[in-house]
Amino acid sequence: MPTPVTQRVQKRRDALRAAGLRPVQIWVPDTRRTGFADECRRQSQAVAAADAADRDLDAFMDAALADLDNEADA
Repeated sequence: MPTPVTQRVQKRRDALRAAGLRPVQIWVPDTRRTGFADECRRQSQAVAAADAADRDLDAFMDAALADLDNEADA
């Protein structure tokens, strides 16, 4: 007789817990929702506009990249 699904699931969860893991519930945006793409576009445009308005951002990013390159070479 096959093991019921609930028992198999519980056995798997117990094994994961014994391995030091714990279950976590994560909520993510529903990409199928009406208006999702429009909201992504709106937020992307807002970020792009903010980046374009920040004159110091390019210099900051270049300095950060150079710093990473120097650490990788060390």
